[in-house]
Amino acid sequence: MSQLLRRRQVLKSGSAALGLACLTKANVFAATPVGKFRTAHIGVGGMGAADLGSISSHPSVEVAALCDVDSTRLAEASAKHPGAKTFSDFREMIDSLGDAIDGVVVSTPDHTHAPAAMTAMNAGKPVYCQKPLTHEVFEARRMREVAEQKNLVTQMGIQIHSHYAYRQAVAMIQEGVIGKVKEVHAWSNKNWGYDQPTLPAAGPVPKDLDFNLWLGTAAKRDFVPGVYHPANWRKLLDFGTGTLGDMGVHIFDTPYGALELTAPNWAKTECRQPTGVGHPERNLVEYEFPQTKYTTKTMKWKWYDGSFAPPEAAAVGLPEGTKLPGQGSLFVGEEGHLLLPHISEATLFPIAKFKDYKRPDVAGEDHYHQWVNACMGNGEASAPFSFGGPLTEALLLGVVANRFPGQPLQWDAKGLKITNNEAANQLLRRNYRDGFEVAGLS
Repeated sequence: MSQLLRRRQVLKSGSAALGLACLTKANVFAATPVGKFRTAHIGVGGMGAADLGSISSHPSVEVAALCDVDSTRLAEASAKHPGAKTFSDFREMIDSLGDAIDGVVVSTPDHTHAPAAMTAMNAGKPVYCQKPLTHEVFEARRMREVAEQKNLVTQMGIQIHSHYAYRQAVAMIQEGVIGKVKEVHAWSNKNWGYDQPTLPAAGPVPKDLDFNLWLGTAAKRDFVPGVYHPANWRKLLDFGTGTLGDMGVHIFDTPYGALELTAPNWAKTECRQPTGVGHPERNLVEYEFPQTKYTTKTMKWKWYDGSFAPPEAAAVGLPEGTKLPGQGSLFVGEEGHLLLPHISEATLFPIAKFKDYKRPDVAGEDHYHQWVNACMGNGEASAPFSFGGPLTEALLLGVVANRFPGQPLQWDAKGLKITNNEAANQLLRRNYRDGFEVAGLS
């Protein structure tokens, strides 16, 4: 139970004075007005700034703390929330503020998602964490387990998960409009890869960046201007997860949830040979998933990115000449196809067959406010780590497969291991740098 709910119960019982007197010295929640939810934000530039704006727009949210390794970005966020305490190290923030914060929002580069979120969960805090949930498969498993063990309200930051068009597509698939689904095709024409065998020359660290904290759990190295902070880290193996991790998690989300998929049987990638530096600039990733009540006996999934995307319409069973969006997914059912463009309503094929079909009536929700409300005891989060963890595990198995093109990686989900490639198995979990260990992950 959250501190907020405990406090409400004390007040409701008419024993407020007694209840507040019993609070420990460390528990400063008593000073917070009833009905306020105090948030701490880790990463406040770029997507972090967007997350901060969306979370703080909830009428019950009070931004209590801001954390960023970039002092310029931190100052910009602080100017909008002058009452919030500021930090450069999230560990110090969570440790020093304790019960003065009620929930933590993680909006950092991928490699810091799990360390920051797990530190917050170890302190008993609900967490909103940007996608993909983690950088490593092992981290995704542990994040889900700890969230469930501690009964924490969590939400993965796949904001379009709550968009009405996606919710409607889920309802359509689950009511059987196209019958059992036998294939999914998903794609993004973005290119978050780097095919060069080396990085540009190292250079001075910007004066406003604490690069040691930016690296966090990753191995120490020299700063490379224009490659790490603030933007291109997504392309690099040690920090990002490529196009598959960046956009794949958005586009995998609806088919994965609609079909109630579990862990894949295997994953295989077609891409260039690994360089040890960056993710491939274009990938074809195939998965096989076991049967669910919405799929045929086995269900094939194919991902296309970079210049491989989108696939040819005729190759995926659509009428020749059909224009496919640059990003989207296609459900191939036994009785038709459902095309879901990225952040747009679905189209059913054959069009003539479904022209009189009445779509289910659904409403969209604010993904951010949904998490805040759930933390305050009102409703539930729709993308908790119990959903986001397995989805991320499946996604990241494809990212690992990029390092072994052409070889199906057989997946033992229960044992959390790849059964036919020990070198690939070693990529499921990284060693955290000395001084940056995190309980539950290191």
